[in-house]
Amino acid sequence: MDQVRVIEVKQSVFADNDRRAAELRAELKEKGIFLLNLMSAPGSGKTTTLRRTVELLKDEIQIGVMEADIDSDVDARAMAESGVKSIQLHTGGMCHLDADMTRQGLDELVDGDVELAILENVGNLVCPAEFDTGAVKNAAILSVPEGDDKPLKYPLMFQVCDVVLINKIDVAPYFDFKLDKCREYIKMRNPNAVVIPICAKTGEGVEDWADWLRRQVKSWRS
Repeated sequence: MDQVRVIEVKQSVFADNDRRAAELRAELKEKGIFLLNLMSAPGSGKTTTLRRTVELLKDEIQIGVMEADIDSDVDARAMAESGVKSIQLHTGGMCHLDADMTRQGLDELVDGDVELAILENVGNLVCPAEFDTGAVKNAAILSVPEGDDKPLKYPLMFQVCDVVLINKIDVAPYFDFKLDKCREYIKMRNPNAVVIPICAKTGEGVEDWADWLRRQVKSWRS
C-alpha cells in the first residue's frame, strides 16, 4: 500500500503567521510605533486597566487602542470616552487575533500620530497566546478572583508574556489569593516575566505599570 502523505496544517498556519508577524514588527520599528498585545480572561479588568493607563500616559504619548471581540463595540466606546482614538475589531467568531487581523486594525488606527498602539485581544487564556500578533511586547492580566494557580493551568499564556499584571489585589484576602505563590508559578513558566500587582479600580500599582510601558516605548522608538 502506498504511503499517505500527511500535511501538518496547524504547524503550517503557525509558521506562516510567525513570518507575517515578524514582517509587521519590522515595519512598526521603522515607523516608530510600539504595539502592545494585552491578553486575559473575560472579566479580568482589561478595559478598566487600559482606561487607567491612558489617564496616566495620554498627555505624553500618542495612544491608539484596538478592541478585539467576537461582537459588540462596548469596549471601543469606553476607550473613546477616555480621549484616545479607538476602533473595534470583530473577529467573526474567532477566539483570537493573528498578524493579518492586527495589520488590518493598524491600517485603520494609525494615521501618522500614534506612538503607542494597544491591542486588547479577545478575552481568552488559550487561543490568543498561540498566535503572534506582531506586537513588540505581550502583556497578560490575571485577576485575583481567577486564582493564583492559573499559570499552572494555562502555561503558554504566561510563557509568551513579557509582563503580567495581577489585578484586583484589593480583594485578595477574600479569595485566599497568595501573591507570593502566584509569582512563583509565573516564574516557573517564564523567569523573565515582570510581575506587577495592581488594582485598576483604585489605581494602586498602575503607576508602576505605566512606568514600565514608558520605558518600553522609549527604548523601541530610540
